Amino acid sequence: MESIKIRTYIGDDGILQIQLPPEITNQELDVVIIFQAVIQKSTQSPNKTPEELGYSRKFVEEVTSSWEGDPFKRPEQLPFEEH
Repeated sequence: MESIKIRTYIGDDGILQIQLPPEITNQELDVVIIFQAVIQKSTQSPNKTPEELGYSRKFVEEVTSSWEGDPFKRPEQLPFEEH
């Protein structure tokens, strides 16, 4: 099994064109297509909910409540050094 990762733009016609290497001509293939919309970094806002960022509510609840060790403690901050 081989995989190829590409980034492409799908126009208004909704057609995806994929050109494969010539080494695989005249063969029968099983093809699996998995797609994910590209999130532009400039449009990300720190005010988005976890769901808007692609995380499920269940995932967030499991991760944020999964710490079972001692409570985190922040040590006293050292003074800033100027050189």
